[in-house]
Amino acid sequence: MTALAIRKSLQEYIRFADEKKIKALFTMVEDEIKQKHEVWTAEFLKEMKQRSRDLETNKVKGNSWQNVQKKANSILKNEK
Repeated sequence: MTALAIRKSLQEYIRFADEKKIKALFTMVEDEIKQKHEVWTAEFLKEMKQRSRDLETNKVKGNSWQNVQKKANSILKNEK
């Protein structure tokens, strides 16, 4: 079963599961959920602001979103 199929199945299950089962499922993944949300710490945001400034002042070279998309599309087309 693919990850997408599993996600859909779980979403459907959660829609109709009783409260006790929902709480049990949440307890199993609660720590992981919290870890994912903790990425946006003050330190992380400070780093992202500095990187943005470095790009804007040409301290470092970067690529535009459009260029990244073009390159990705080119790679995907060549894989077919």
